Amino acid sequence: MRYYKNAVDTGYVQTSTRLIQQAKQRSYAAMHIEPGQKVLDVGCGPAIDTVSLAMMVGTTGQVVGVDADPAQVAEANQRAAQLGLGSKVRHQQSDIYILPFADNEFDAVRCERLFQNLDYPERMLQEMIRVTRPGGWVVIMDTDWGSISIDTPEVEIERRLIRFHAEHNLRNGYAGRQLYRLIKRSGLTDIAIDVFPTFIASLAIGRQVVRLDETEKAALAAGIINEIELSRWRAALEQLDSEGVFFLNGNMVMVYGIKPYPVTSHH
Repeated sequence: MRYYKNAVDTGYVQTSTRLIQQAKQRSYAAMHIEPGQKVLDVGCGPAIDTVSLAMMVGTTGQVVGVDADPAQVAEANQRAAQLGLGSKVRHQQSDIYILPFADNEFDAVRCERLFQNLDYPERMLQEMIRVTRPGGWVVIMDTDWGSISIDTPEVEIERRLIRFHAEHNLRNGYAGRQLYRLIKRSGLTDIAIDVFPTFIASLAIGRQVVRLDETEKAALAAGIINEIELSRWRAALEQLDSEGVFFLNGNMVMVYGIKPYPVTSHH
């Protein structure tokens, strides 16, 4: 089963990771990890986060990563081994809607930029909660692709392309803005929210992160824009970039909360 409408490569992951380093660090802190704990990263990709979390669980803790893509899992395990973390960090391929772990197995669970690729985010969230122990933190961070805006005189074309990207290039391009509602309804307590604005001032990086080549081509094929509009749009962006004033910005949203202890009835 494929979860990604369009899977991204490792180069894309590395570029986007550099842009959101502050948000990543904040997501690690939100897990409230203590030495000796066992934590899970869902949608682990090539081990960017699991090897960072390894520093937080100490010598006796354990970090587990799970991903639907066997190639990413192989790369992740290779990376952990190269860093000498093979005994403390492990990754496995799995159906992410049915996590291969026991109830209450982890002290904290995180998930980053996976919900945007899911058809059934509620199911994923319930699985994350199931494998978290009572009193443990569940942390989810994702992009609100609808919040992306690019400075251009071609505002009408820009709005059409950004909406098309959010709604057609991703399974759930509005995932970031939906997290608060999902988590509020899930039964987690002590819910907190952080929003991370990100900006890009390079057309080349902007095109890569928003996958503009792919978006433009698909939008043209779908009749969202025509050839003349596409030419105007590209020319405007290239002009701004040549003047050193290209600007793109958008938001990542992180919502996190505690799995409550079961209510015990007294007779």
